[in-house]
Amino acid sequence: MNEVFRCPWAEVDKLYIDYHDSEWGVPLHDDNIWFEFLILEGAQAGLSWHTVLKKREEYRKAFSGFDPRVVSKYGENEITKLVENRGIIRNRKKIHSAINNAKRFIQIQEEYGTFDSYVWSFVNNKPIINTWKSLSEIPSVTEKSVEISRSLREKGFTFVGPKIVYALMEATGIVNDHLVGCFRYSEVLRCN
Repeated sequence: MNEVFRCPWAEVDKLYIDYHDSEWGVPLHDDNIWFEFLILEGAQAGLSWHTVLKKREEYRKAFSGFDPRVVSKYGENEITKLVENRGIIRNRKKIHSAINNAKRFIQIQEEYGTFDSYVWSFVNNKPIINTWKSLSEIPSVTEKSVEISRSLREKGFTFVGPKIVYALMEATGIVNDHLVGCFRYSEVLRCN
C-alpha cells in the first residue's frame, strides 16, 4: 500500500486531515463561504486554526449559516446570546467584528457585484502557485496580503491584518501553499 504524503501541519487529527484533504487551498468562488472564512479567520486571531475548526459547526448555527445580510442586522440580543454561547469563541471584540464585517461585506457586494470578484481582482483572477518544499519556507505575510489587508481596512473591516489575510488566502485558494510533495498540490492545481 502506498503511503500518502500530505502537508505535515495537517497530521494532527482527523479533523485537520479532512480539512486539508478536501478544502484547504481549493480556489473559492462562493460569497457565503467567503463570509464564513472571514468570520472564522478573524475568530482565530491569537488562537490555533484547530480550535476554530472544532467550533465551526456551532459557528454556522450561531451566525445564521454565515448569511451576511442576517448577521449585519444583529443587535444587542444576538450579541448577548453569542457571548454566552460556549460553542464559539466568546470574545466580544471578535463578535462585534463579525457583525461589522457583515455590513462591509454587503457594501463590497454592492460595489463589485460579489465579494469574490473584489478579492480575486488582487491576483488578476489567478491563484498564486508556490513551490514550497518545507513548512519553514512558507511565509505568514506577503506583499499581497498586506495590500489586501490595507484595502479591507480602508473599507472598514476589522480583524483583517496581513497575517489573518494570508491565512485567508491560503484557505481559499488565492495562494496554493500545499508543499510540492503533498498529494493535494497537483489536485489543487487542476481546480484552477
